[in-house]
Amino acid sequence: MKIDILTLFPHMFDGFLNESIIKRAINNHKVEIQVHDIRDFSLDKHKKVDDYGFGGGQGMVLMPQPIFDAVEHYKQKNSKIILLTPQGKTYHQKQAYTLAKEEHLIFICGHYEGFDERIRTLAHLEISIGDYVLTGGELPSMVITDSIVRLLDGVITEESHLEDSFYENLLDYPVYTKPVNFRGMKVPEILLSGHHANIKKWRQEEQIKRTTIRRPDLLERDE
Repeated sequence: MKIDILTLFPHMFDGFLNESIIKRAINNHKVEIQVHDIRDFSLDKHKKVDDYGFGGGQGMVLMPQPIFDAVEHYKQKNSKIILLTPQGKTYHQKQAYTLAKEEHLIFICGHYEGFDERIRTLAHLEISIGDYVLTGGELPSMVITDSIVRLLDGVITEESHLEDSFYENLLDYPVYTKPVNFRGMKVPEILLSGHHANIKKWRQEEQIKRTTIRRPDLLERDE
C-alpha cells in the first residue's frame, strides 16, 4: 500500500513515522508513506495557500489551486482520495478494514477556518474521527493511517486484530496479567483454569456484556 498525505505542517509527522509499528511497517516494505507540503504547489511567490472567504467571516480559507495541483500530481488510476473534515462521515473499524484493501490513499488535511468548497469535488470520501473540531486534519490522518497500517498483511498477527474492540461490532473482553491478586482485585478463576473452551465462552459473554453496558449502539449497527 502507498499513502500520500497533503498537509501544511509536514513536520508534525516526524515522530509518527519514526516510532513503533508504523516505523517497522515502513522498514519492512509493508507500506510506503510520503508527506507532502501543500505550499510546494502554491503559485504565489510567497507560497500563500489561504485567503479571506467571500462574504466575510472569521479566519482564513484554504484556496483550491494548490490542493488541486497537489492531488493531480500524486493521483494515480487506483487512488482513493480522502478529505479530512468534521463534516465527514464518522470513522469506524469496518471502514478501516475497507480502506486497508486499497492500493493507494491520498489524505487531504484541511486547516484554519476551512477550505474552499470546490476542494470537496476532489474527494471520494470525507471522513471525521469524531464530533469535535481540531485545528487541522493532521491528527486525524495519523489516526486513520495507524488504524489501517496495523491491518495490512504481515504488520501484526491476524489473530491480534481479529480480537480488537469493534470487530464484529463488539468491544474487547477484559484481560489480566500478573499478579493474580493485586490490592484485593483478583483475576477471574476461569482464566486460571486452563480450559480453553470455557475461557473462549467466558470471553464472548464478556464482550457482549461490556458492549451492552458501554456501547449499546454498536449492537444496532449494520453498516
